[in-house]
Amino acid sequence: MENVLKYYEFSDFFEDKSNVFSGKLIAYSELNSQHFLIFEKKDDQFNLYVSKFPSKKDIGIRPPEILEVLVENYDKSLSEHRVVLRKYLY
Repeated sequence: MENVLKYYEFSDFFEDKSNVFSGKLIAYSELNSQHFLIFEKKDDQFNLYVSKFPSKKDIGIRPPEILEVLVENYDKSLSEHRVVLRKYLY
């Protein structure tokens, strides 16, 4: 999973203080100034979301304006999971 995060330029995982993500640890990649992909780390599982925040500095501090689950229990070996991620980043 670490290779996926590096390849798609996700941030390091950090604590979510907004209490939105049940896994408590999140990493993000910027789509534009207000839209972001977020990986939530929950035990040994990763969930992928698309979200909208007023700015990057609000991630993990305030709840997102929009939050949609894209993939639950992301598995890099499944092509349909990789396609969802690439769809948003390219």
